[in-house]
Amino acid sequence: MCVFRCLVTWVLLSVAVSGQFQRPSSKPSSNNGLRSACLGNVLRLTLDRTLAVGSQLEIDAIDGTDIIPLSHTLAAQCGYSVESDPWGNTKVFASLLGCYVDNQVDVVFTLGLRLRMYRDGLSEQVKHVTETCSYSPWASREILCDRNYMEVSSLMVTPETPVKMVAGQQVHDTWEDAIPDAAVTPNGIWKMTFHTPDPKVMLLTDAQRAGYGAMITQTRLVIRSPYNMAETYSVEVAGVPMEVFSVSTYYKIGNLIVDSAAACPTGGVVFTDKVITWHVPRRITPLISSAVKILETHMGIYGQRLDKTKMATRHYKLSVMESHIIIEIPVGSPDGYYKSHAPDYAYHITYTVEPMLELLWRAENTQADTRYKVLFPITTPLMPRPPHVIDSTVPEQRVFDILLGTFLHDVELMNITFTTRVLTVAECNARGFDVQEHHFANSSKTFSLRVPFSDELVLKQNPDPLTTVYFLPLVFGLLVLPEQTPFPHPAELEASREDVVLPTITGSCDQENFYFSVKYGSKQDNFQTMMLHAGSWRELDTELAELYNLTGNGTHFSIVVPFTAPAAAFELVHFNSIRARVDLLLLEMPNMWQLDDLSLACYFPLTTTECYSNGTVTALAVKVESVSNLNPEYLTLRDQSCKPAFSNDRFAFFSFKLDSCGTTRTFFDDVMVYKNEIALPYNTGKQSRKGPFAPEYRHTVSCYYLLNYTKTMAFRASPRRTDPVADPGVGHLVVQIRVSQDSSYALFYQTEDYPVEKYLRQPLYFEVELMQSTDPQIEVVLENCWATLHKDRTSLPSWDLIVDSCENLDDLYLTVFHPVVADTRVQVPAHIKRFSINMFTFTKDDAVLKEQIFVHCDAVLCDTTKPDGICSGQCANALRYANSLRPTGSKRGLRATDASQYKKQISSGPVLLSDSHLF
Repeated sequence: MCVFRCLVTWVLLSVAVSGQFQRPSSKPSSNNGLRSACLGNVLRLTLDRTLAVGSQLEIDAIDGTDIIPLSHTLAAQCGYSVESDPWGNTKVFASLLGCYVDNQVDVVFTLGLRLRMYRDGLSEQVKHVTETCSYSPWASREILCDRNYMEVSSLMVTPETPVKMVAGQQVHDTWEDAIPDAAVTPNGIWKMTFHTPDPKVMLLTDAQRAGYGAMITQTRLVIRSPYNMAETYSVEVAGVPMEVFSVSTYYKIGNLIVDSAAACPTGGVVFTDKVITWHVPRRITPLISSAVKILETHMGIYGQRLDKTKMATRHYKLSVMESHIIIEIPVGSPDGYYKSHAPDYAYHITYTVEPMLELLWRAENTQADTRYKVLFPITTPLMPRPPHVIDSTVPEQRVFDILLGTFLHDVELMNITFTTRVLTVAECNARGFDVQEHHFANSSKTFSLRVPFSDELVLKQNPDPLTTVYFLPLVFGLLVLPEQTPFPHPAELEASREDVVLPTITGSCDQENFYFSVKYGSKQDNFQTMMLHAGSWRELDTELAELYNLTGNGTHFSIVVPFTAPAAAFELVHFNSIRARVDLLLLEMPNMWQLDDLSLACYFPLTTTECYSNGTVTALAVKVESVSNLNPEYLTLRDQSCKPAFSNDRFAFFSFKLDSCGTTRTFFDDVMVYKNEIALPYNTGKQSRKGPFAPEYRHTVSCYYLLNYTKTMAFRASPRRTDPVADPGVGHLVVQIRVSQDSSYALFYQTEDYPVEKYLRQPLYFEVELMQSTDPQIEVVLENCWATLHKDRTSLPSWDLIVDSCENLDDLYLTVFHPVVADTRVQVPAHIKRFSINMFTFTKDDAVLKEQIFVHCDAVLCDTTKPDGICSGQCANALRYANSLRPTGSKRGLRATDASQYKKQISSGPVLLSDSHLF
């Protein structure tokens, strides 16, 4: 009977996982998920996940009528161990020489266990397990290395011990029968001397209280020690770390002393990505004092021996070398399992397997046999497995289609973070996305996601009028089970399509009006309608919309423009008609892209001269486009005293008698012709005909009379003598400053990267660029650049970097200008200036004021055809400045802003000084 009694509960937690996460495991037994196996001197009881998952498991030993809860300490002291994977597959190992085992003369062994499983801490399921194993013959010495203890048993047979038959096996009689009075003393053990290697003496009761196990069966002495005890020690044998305990056991009879020792490997494993190699010393010197001969070598998994066929099938190798016995196991073999981890939010995996090595050797001097068995769990180091995003998006299908993987079975996709919100998988699918999980035969999985381009979470940008670029930045929220460890994986998706349907303008005319219709296209009304109105472009705002009777719906709008409206430009005048034109333009803002335009010209009926039979004439002078700066108010007939009866900014109306205002008369056969001319006078005070801006305008008025009726002749304007000149326009040029990641100026920090962190005196590379211009006659010149502690460019303190387009000579670390050459990105080198400075910080009384700086510049846009002053080029007058009385000791205070229309003010984002390099 065992001598240990302990009431501490040994608890094994098996965490529940959802049914979809499975791994290859042993087949369930017919005993409700329980099965046992006798493995030499060890009994193995297996509980598969169908029984233990989601439960708290407590294991008790049954010793007759007593129930003994097994604690961690008691389990190691009595020869029990437990292995459980994260999915609830549990294995219980028990030494046949352990406590609470019914031992029949060291041949037949019966073990009883009570398993109590609690779900949710409430319901209890109890299973009683009784298993019997036979094991014989024993070697003279048997050493067992389990995961939590070391055990050595030695044969206690004397030459006088008789032999008898038990269960068909030859066994010795008990050693108590051979040694008189031995059994009268409980356990027969007096004291124990541990060699650490220095001797340390303990009475049996003290050794048991310290956690050691010591017992005598009918034929054997059994000593058991947990790992990492005060009396155990570590040595290296053939380069393999081993833990050793060595003890001399004293008996209360006849001064009998038995020396026992066990040495178990604690290392010797070498890992590669594909193979686990386990080295065990061939000659374990703490156990061997003379030459030995190895009789048997066996490899197994979880205590179960494997034959050569199974080893070959699994590609296992067992090699006996000169100094080591080597076991090789492929990473990923079916006897082990993979597990996911997420340290520092990065995805890793490990692989765990438990090989067994069993040796039998014989000492040549004593012919005593030793059976040496090691159960050795191995887990690989963390192996990074960064997930990959496979983008299978076909832009024509207008759906983002990606695959994320590969993951182990214990990873679950919980949610996806988009730019404006976080959605669970269920919410994604309810929204119309398609999120799926794909499983494979090797228990791995991937996740797929499909998101329509049309969803509002997809960002859209138009690099040109016809192309749409679709962006979908997202972060997958993943979870490792059963530990509930979260980790993210970001992805940025991008696709482009020429899918923009541009708005279009159509128009027509009748006898009085222009009719325009604008169809929106795919971007609806996301554009501006411009109209050439009274000689200048003007947006079709609310005032003009009301003026031209704008009507519309969700697909288009329409306007009606009378040909006499200010938006109509007069091109040509005939005697009975006028050709007018209306110009419309559709612009995309803010890129100022011209999406469509229409210049519609039509003839409209218009009588400009009427000759009456009473000798009266009316004439209408029209301001045509070719004389856009004409003021009709100053027009006169030949007699400059004959002025318009009515005039406005487009018309002048005359009414006069044929015998007045300088009208001439000519006879041709039966026709009498009266002529006059509408023109500008030679001197009008404000507007001189001979002046440099005086328009050329002449309108001839003719009347034809035949006998008894009058015929009106048409007139035409004189052809223009000069080509029209466009009015000056106003636009905007954009200048930006960026910080490059290095001197190649190929990669730049983005908005989200700020503040940029730099060490003291580490170079900072700046680039100032004129955007959206290809004019080679414009050059960017950096007039002044300076650094401040604050975002405000006028704040103090500040330090000059560039002064009057040159580096600040007062700076110990001069600003360096870098040349710019044309390449695939740089089309016009004159539009870019590059310079670098060394990172610094502001100080006051040797104290750091703040650990970040902002850089500001005044950039001047120069006309290269007129080089002068600052526009002579970047630091073009460096020699003159160096030899002049240029002020020194530059310290910036409040800086005035130059109001020149050619100067641009720009500032960089914050640059942060790294604390670790501040000195």
